[in-house]
Parts: sequence; C-alpha cells; structure tokens
Amino acid sequence: MTLILLYLVVLILVATVLFGLGSVLFGRGERLPPLPRGTTATVLPASGVTASDVDAVKFTQTLRGYKTSEVDWVLDRLGQELDLLRGQLDSVRAVQSLDEDTSETGEEETGEEVHEGAHALPDEERIN
Repeated sequence: MTLILLYLVVLILVATVLFGLGSVLFGRGERLPPLPRGTTATVLPASGVTASDVDAVKFTQTLRGYKTSEVDWVLDRLGQELDLLRGQLDSVRAVQSLDEDTSETGEEETGEEVHEGAHALPDEERIN
C-alpha cells in the first residue's frame, strides 16, 4: 500500500513538473481575440489563383463543421476566377478563328496556294 502511494505521489510530481515546463515553453495559453463580424482568416489572392493557393485554404471549424460563409466565399471566388479564365480563353479562340478565316479567304481569292520556305517549288514546277 505504501508503494502504491509513493508511485502516486511521484506521478503527481512528474505531471506537475511537465505541466510547468510546458507552460513556460509554450506560454499560458491566452486565446486570440475573435475576428470582427463579417471578416475571415480565409484568404485567396486577388487574381491568379493556383492549386497551391487552394490547397493552403483553411476554414474555421464550427459546431456543425466548417463555417458556411467562408466556404461560400471561397467557392464564389474560385467561380469568378474560372469565369475570367474561360472568358480569356474564349477571346483567344475567337481571335484565332478570325485569323484562320482571313487566311483561308486570302487563299481562295487568289485561286492558288502560296508555298513559302526552303522546300517550296518554283512557279514553273508547281503542279495545278
């Protein structure tokens, strides 16, 4: 019985020393003040969102899971970025198709193809 009591006292002393050491090393555990309403710690760049930015997104956890407003904000932001990129892609494709249309109409007007470069045949050797 004395041995069990001695083990219990030593265990309590070791726990107290470890707790004190942890408190000195890591601080007293003061909590940060809450963020003002309507703001969030969730961030994404203003433009040019990359996969690493999306991987780095952290959401505040609440009783029912993640904070809905933060998740909605990130999804809206990513949707805007996708719309912007798709719009730019569409405009590039439109310019390319416009360039292709003008080059095709240029060939049809002359009636013959123009071959340029080192392997082009001279006008006399061209097969019609």
